[in-house]
Amino acid sequence: MKKLLTVLFITLSLNTFAQNKAKTLLNEVSEKVKSYDNIALDFKYTLENISENIKQETKGDVIMQGEKYRLNILGITRLFDGKSMYSISTEDEEVTITSNIDEENDAITPSKMLSFYEDGYTYTLDIVQNINGRKIQYVKLLPIDSNSEIKSILLGIDAQTKHIYNLIQIGDNGTKTTLTVNSFKTNEPLSKTLFTFDANKYQDYYINKLD
Repeated sequence: MKKLLTVLFITLSLNTFAQNKAKTLLNEVSEKVKSYDNIALDFKYTLENISENIKQETKGDVIMQGEKYRLNILGITRLFDGKSMYSISTEDEEVTITSNIDEENDAITPSKMLSFYEDGYTYTLDIVQNINGRKIQYVKLLPIDSNSEIKSILLGIDAQTKHIYNLIQIGDNGTKTTLTVNSFKTNEPLSKTLFTFDANKYQDYYINKLD
């Protein structure tokens, strides 16, 4: 019994240590992100579901400033000015506008991508990988909400820069989505109208207002 209690104590101590280390690392990442006026990312996005024989890869870019962002992916520009979302499709010549942004949704939007882990998850240190000479420390996050559509998330963090390198999300349905940051730029000079929707540029487009 004494040996069992000793093993349990050591296990609990190691788990607590790993959680504390993970929390410290995530806090460092959060502080680093919040110190920037804006962040510009180029990334690769992969969606894979082996059971459904699905694998899709695409590239995109996003510029973020606070809650505002401008995202380009799959031929669609998504512009969020802090109040409304504008989805602009050049191919379909259509603009969809909505102000009903569901912040409670599990989806990790660009404005939440670098800070989503601050609430609603438990976390612990995971593996360390050497990727192209960079030490990437992974943190495993598990949603506290038992009804979450997310099973787990692995957040890869560059140990030197404290920037997020990649995010691997596993859904309850077995879908694996991976977002890998190819370039990470900060405090870029931005146009004052970058996050402003100019209706004059889309006079020939169909405007679809959802609310």
